[in-house]
Amino acid sequence: MLNGLGGFVLFGVTDQGKLIGQEVSSKTLEDIANEMREIEPPAFPDMETVALPSGNTVIALRVPGSGGLYAYKGHPYIRNGPTTIQMPRSEYDRRLIEKFHATRPWENEQVEEGVTVRDLDAEEIRITLDNAIRLGRLEPTGRRDIESILLGLELIREDRLLNAAVALYGKSNQLKSLYPQMGIRLGRFRGKDRLADFVDNRQYWEDGARRPARISTARHTRGLGQCPVPPGLHHSGRRRGRGHV
Repeated sequence: MLNGLGGFVLFGVTDQGKLIGQEVSSKTLEDIANEMREIEPPAFPDMETVALPSGNTVIALRVPGSGGLYAYKGHPYIRNGPTTIQMPRSEYDRRLIEKFHATRPWENEQVEEGVTVRDLDAEEIRITLDNAIRLGRLEPTGRRDIESILLGLELIREDRLLNAAVALYGKSNQLKSLYPQMGIRLGRFRGKDRLADFVDNRQYWEDGARRPARISTARHTRGLGQCPVPPGLHHSGRRRGRGHV
């Protein structure tokens, strides 16, 4: 429940939902507390005891839902209908990425050591500035050197580029090994079956500004089909989003 929508855990209820209670002693509550210590990170659900007319007691744990990443004895679990199963690795990885991206977005981290403005596409950076001024999103400026533009776009922090600058404007060959996630694969299938053989299959490494153009060119010149434009990008190669641009 901690990894889902939350709810209540009741001790002293039959499978049919009938409240029958149980004998509860300090040892019973201690055993529950010891089991709770097996959960990482620590969880502290509210615990209540409800006395029944029969003299038995129902224990109720109120579990907050978080969609988080809690593990019991080293393994994460999740509800699947009426049962509890071990969380699939793919789901665990997805939640882990979301958790860290919420607190430390990759694009806001500083670049790898040795990456400088010389590794970026100066022409595309100036095009971004010109478009921003033309659309009224930036005031005209006399400073057109690349570092000044990137500072205005908040793509430099503490004298170092941010990963977002590489994602948008990276150009040099050394970035290919440092940022393999910027690669794209385009393929053309035989017929309409995507499980069939590839007629053509190519890999490219492109920055965010040029990636839509590469996809569009490949689709029209080589017939590499069904290549969606990455979210947040126009076909013109300019990034959508909030900020100064």
